[in-house]
Amino acid sequence: MVIMLKKILALILLCPMALFGQNIEKNNLQSNDLVSSFIKLSTQHLYDTANYYLSMYDYETALICYNLIINTPVKDSEIEQLKMKVDVFNRMAFIYNNLCDFSTAYGLLIKGLLICEKINYTIFQSKIYNNIGNIYERFKKYDLAKYYYVMALQLCPDSVVIVSILNNLGVAERLLGNRDSAFYFFDKALPLSKKNNERALNSIYHNIALNYLDNKQYDSARYYYRMSYEDARKKNILEKEALALSNLSSLFLAINKIDSALYYIDLSNTIAKDNRFLNILTDNYLNLSKIEELHGRNTKALAYYKIYANLKDSVYSIDKFGEINQLQRLYEISKTNQQIEQLYIEQQIKEKTNHYLKTIQIITSGILLIVSGALVVFFFQKRSLNFANKTLVDKNLEIMDLLKKFSEPKEEKDKKSSLTDNAQNDLLNKISTVMENMEIICDSEFSIIKLAEIVDYNHRYVSEVINKSFNKNFRSYLNSKRIREAQRLFSEIDFQKFTIEFVAQQVGFKSLNAFYEAFKDVTGVNPGFYLKSIREQKSA
Repeated sequence: MVIMLKKILALILLCPMALFGQNIEKNNLQSNDLVSSFIKLSTQHLYDTANYYLSMYDYETALICYNLIINTPVKDSEIEQLKMKVDVFNRMAFIYNNLCDFSTAYGLLIKGLLICEKINYTIFQSKIYNNIGNIYERFKKYDLAKYYYVMALQLCPDSVVIVSILNNLGVAERLLGNRDSAFYFFDKALPLSKKNNERALNSIYHNIALNYLDNKQYDSARYYYRMSYEDARKKNILEKEALALSNLSSLFLAINKIDSALYYIDLSNTIAKDNRFLNILTDNYLNLSKIEELHGRNTKALAYYKIYANLKDSVYSIDKFGEINQLQRLYEISKTNQQIEQLYIEQQIKEKTNHYLKTIQIITSGILLIVSGALVVFFFQKRSLNFANKTLVDKNLEIMDLLKKFSEPKEEKDKKSSLTDNAQNDLLNKISTVMENMEIICDSEFSIIKLAEIVDYNHRYVSEVINKSFNKNFRSYLNSKRIREAQRLFSEIDFQKFTIEFVAQQVGFKSLNAFYEAFKDVTGVNPGFYLKSIREQKSA
């Protein structure tokens, strides 16, 4: 049996590879002819033609037509044409998704979504959300997949699509470990599927069985695997039928009912061998190996395991060839897309070259004049700004010298307070003393609450006295003290060792942006300019 499978595999692999080079050249010639013939068709004719080829699984030809449609300019007022574009983006995403080019599929869905939002096309928006969720699920981003499925469900009016969305939501919840939520969505999908979308029934039965299996509710899992089998048998879907029987054999093996497991393996293998379902055969022979090992029949177990290993290698080889084939198809599609784009570009260039040349000359002349004028203005403004900033730095240095000689201003006597004059004076003196202690106020956790604790007054009185005495709130008052300390540090001889960020941290600022804002509020210039001016003065 294994030898026969290998011979079949060899024929599958060798025949396409022998004609591989010939097919590339032939397909390129065909693509060129198709583009030339399709470009003459109307948009509606292209759309109908593309959908026909899609139904025949001729993805390359369908994509040629779809690309011609999306490259045709459409005005914002042409709503029906825009709706057609949305549908085309969705269908193209379906094709690229099947070709495993998920990034291109995702990009096309986003383009369709943007048009939907622009023209309020909510009916189709739900389909796109559902397809975006499917892409995220492939990459195991189950939270994001669930998010888009929920968005799709909220907008979807189509009962057929609702079944698919509910089933997808159930799968996402199961993979997230939310089994009760998964059952909720499967239970909602099941009756709707029987009524509106029987194609989804087999998938729903299978997913419900998996959810019960996760819960180790084997009887319920067996029931839904049986339902999946009966549905596949009724619709004559042989692969699903063989898979359901294989799943039943795995379930019975898990609960140690060996005779039942062997019975279902035999039924599954009968279908799988006749139809060369190698994936299913691979799982079945692995289970047979496990069963023989449980019975202590190691020789037979090894024989089955060898068949399993050979089948696995065969499946892997076929999968690899499939990937190569898909990459080749994507390469050919990419070349055709480039040809379509090039045809449009050449057409537009022929029509608009002279107009563009004249426009470019006018624009270039205007830009040169504007840039020249802007450079002159910028030069004078920059010089004026530097002079003004240097003046501000000098003034700040003078203020720092004055602050060394004089204390902070006293409180205004004419303002009413809930404190007595003596109490206000006492509190003001305490506040001033604390605020001169740089070790305390340059602690990044220092606040009005901590200040109130130190001076032993209610923080409301502290705020009130600061406001009346300095015409500032606490934060502004604290920032002014910290910035003055920063100015002092900038003036240190050995400051070249340190950075502005280091000084900001030293004076209690948690954020460099906050330090920049406070420094400019207090001094009128940014720290970088201030430091540069200090260094220039010292080096002069």
